Amino acid sequence: MIFAKRALLDDGWADNVRLTLVNGSISAIETGAKPAAADVCVDTLLPALANLHSHSFQRAMAGMTEFRAAGRDSFWTWRDLMYRFVDRLTPEQIEAFAGLVFMEMLEAGYASVGEFHYVHHQRGGVPYNSIAELSMRIFAAAATSGIGLTHLPVLYSYGGAGRQPLAPAQLRFGNDVDHFMVLVEAARAATSHLPTDARVGLAPHSLRATSPDDLKRMLAWGKHGPIHIHAAEQPKEVQDIEAWLKARPVDWLLDNCALSSDWCLIHATHMTDTETVRLAKSGAVAGLCPITEANLGDGPFNGPAYLDAGGAFGVGSDSNVNIALTGELQMLEYSQRLRDISRNVLVRGEGSVGQTLYLGAARGGAQALGRKAGEIKVGHLADLVAINTTAPSLCALSSQQLLDGLVFASRDDVVTDVWSAGRHQVRQGRHVAHDTIVETYRKAIDGLLSSL
Repeated sequence: MIFAKRALLDDGWADNVRLTLVNGSISAIETGAKPAAADVCVDTLLPALANLHSHSFQRAMAGMTEFRAAGRDSFWTWRDLMYRFVDRLTPEQIEAFAGLVFMEMLEAGYASVGEFHYVHHQRGGVPYNSIAELSMRIFAAAATSGIGLTHLPVLYSYGGAGRQPLAPAQLRFGNDVDHFMVLVEAARAATSHLPTDARVGLAPHSLRATSPDDLKRMLAWGKHGPIHIHAAEQPKEVQDIEAWLKARPVDWLLDNCALSSDWCLIHATHMTDTETVRLAKSGAVAGLCPITEANLGDGPFNGPAYLDAGGAFGVGSDSNVNIALTGELQMLEYSQRLRDISRNVLVRGEGSVGQTLYLGAARGGAQALGRKAGEIKVGHLADLVAINTTAPSLCALSSQQLLDGLVFASRDDVVTDVWSAGRHQVRQGRHVAHDTIVETYRKAIDGLLSSL
């Protein structure tokens, strides 16, 4: 049982709220209640967000790519550095890095993660004895941290648009469709060892790393559950796809893949106004990663037109250079303000920008991960976050201003408790296995650095 002095329910704010949790879901909600002796008592309770896009291994290279070398740095020069980094990683290190990332996400207020997992093989592309070895490492990290996992094995078959061969640095990622299907089946079978809220979806990496025929075959085989794909992150990517397929990436996906609520297009940064409206009306989720997109110089999302068309969105930490839930929402809005030389951009008509961002990301992120969550509602998963509204950044605000204060005036250190499908993993602002996970990470990073 959880007792909150205040909670944001699906129909608005309520005081003195008591929640009953059964098998990871909310079975009853009582308002105007009194706490019982055994209740976990918190200040203010919110639906917790899903982190819909993560490459957990990249957390270990945070801060290593901010030195400007000769010439012009770009996403593509960053990618070359990332390739050299990933070539050294061992299964044990991948598990340790994921464990730290998932713990940090929970402490930031996320209850679940979509792990877009594309490192499958040994150095040089040699398969492990088990094709799903590295997926099993992600599962182990999720079990240690208690985060809700939607695992997204990645189909990565080509080195660039037009079926270019994989470069040597990409061989750890590569599978044809046949091997990919074996990998996904092995991963799905292994979820029997995880909590029942765990999911396995599909992730064709991008149009440049697959092909129309392969994508069609993959979708015919396994078109159920979440489907995530990188789309239109960089202008060069758009140009390369248009030269090859005679259509821009988002237009091509809309015309050829019957996009629906199962789909999540990661980034979708560079779209025309027509593509923006079409994507919004498709029911798919735009997966936005504002901190990474700013770090890599991707450019801002076409937010106002997308929201005006009723589009669903969520946020993710992608490269995990800085895991900050409120920072993602803040960066999303600020990128629009900088581009448009305006304020309070991402809201339809009049209203709270913070509430639009937070609740929109809560609903869209849950949809993208295939989780019945994103609202505090009977029958939904108990993906919950408690915040301390007596903190200096929030104590002057009314209930109607709290989400604005959370997004724009506070940091994630106002988070006191987090539940993932009822698992109480963060207590008094700290993960229950914080010290053990950090120590495991430190040993893994020491081993990696000694090998470089």
